[in-house]
Amino acid sequence: MSGLTLAQKIISKHCDKTVSPGELVIARVDVAAVQDGTGPLTIQEFKKLSKGKLANPKRTILFIDHAAPSPRKELSNSHIIIRDFAKEYGAVLSDIGEGVCHQRLVESFVNPGEILVGADSHTCTSGALGAFATGMGSTDIAVAFALGKTWLKVPASYKIIVNGKFKQNVSSKDLMLYIIGKIGADGATYKALEFCGETIKNMSMAERFTLANMAVEAGAKAGLFETDEKTLEFLKENGRENNYTEVKMDNDAIYERVIEIDVSEIDSCVSCPHTVDNVKFAKELNNIKINQVFVGTCTNGRIEDLRVVAEVLKGKRKHPEVRLIIVPASPKVYLQAVKEGLMEIFVKAGASFLPAGCGPCVGVHGGILGDGEVCLATQNRNFQGRMGNTKGFIYLASPYVAAKSAIAGYITD
Repeated sequence: MSGLTLAQKIISKHCDKTVSPGELVIARVDVAAVQDGTGPLTIQEFKKLSKGKLANPKRTILFIDHAAPSPRKELSNSHIIIRDFAKEYGAVLSDIGEGVCHQRLVESFVNPGEILVGADSHTCTSGALGAFATGMGSTDIAVAFALGKTWLKVPASYKIIVNGKFKQNVSSKDLMLYIIGKIGADGATYKALEFCGETIKNMSMAERFTLANMAVEAGAKAGLFETDEKTLEFLKENGRENNYTEVKMDNDAIYERVIEIDVSEIDSCVSCPHTVDNVKFAKELNNIKINQVFVGTCTNGRIEDLRVVAEVLKGKRKHPEVRLIIVPASPKVYLQAVKEGLMEIFVKAGASFLPAGCGPCVGVHGGILGDGEVCLATQNRNFQGRMGNTKGFIYLASPYVAAKSAIAGYITD
């Protein structure tokens, strides 16, 4: 019998049998999560099941991050539903200002070798910890809340082998945009992307989280990484080193597709409106004037990202016609930025701030675009209307390109 992919190994462990790609299985769930956009429907569906209690309340997490603080009474009422449910059933509540769900999940809740299901597309972020983490619909998450189990089809896997050394100021965000541009927004539909190679081994956890986060933008079910000493160090920094488990792909595992990439050939990339796979090099776009730059989100709102931006902005001012909005992904990131003096640099550069959370990413509050306006963002999606206005234009880039462009007033690396 051939070896197992990372996806097969983790799912097999949760089914007590060896699974194969394409097989429909029922698997135990370790962590289940919702956010304020998907939570009320999940709660409604959970109550229809008449179970009376959660299967695992201490690992059932409800996040209020997408519209935080609430900009409208309707959303405020949704938040009440979530808070009341958490109190009644003993679930964990992460309220406004406590950070983006995906950042909080990797900081505090998810461990290597586990299965996380969440009612949010970018739940796959936790795959960088060596967990099978995937987004599902609200009804499926309601069942996971109630039973501590889920059903899924075991995905086939693509092996993404990454080698070479990045050019100066090119990062994992550029790599992921390059991959999505190469294979297409539907190029890995319902596959697991499994990342390996020397470049991946040398990456920080922050860079790995960015890759895992955007796996879904190629259509993938999950983005997975082996665990190593960097995984262990990240867990240790967050007081969870005892939860470390070795998760490795077998050398003889069978992959549906193998993609090899030499990062030394990649320049700074930008995803252009209105699809993530509409990718060009930043140097081709210096005629695109911008109105807003947004740094943050579950993709690039970590301390490592803010350090890059601060290094570029130090001693400089943003362009007078550009609004610069910075939103740390969690309070831990926010406090670290204050401690390191990054916030002072941002204030002197003319930036504005929002509490730790999703910020303008989903177009609910805090940075909605006007008609015809252009935003360059470090987020993961640029669909038409994503930032609250179908007449707006969203470009996606790395923190470095975002910072350089905020100063220039147009897209540049």
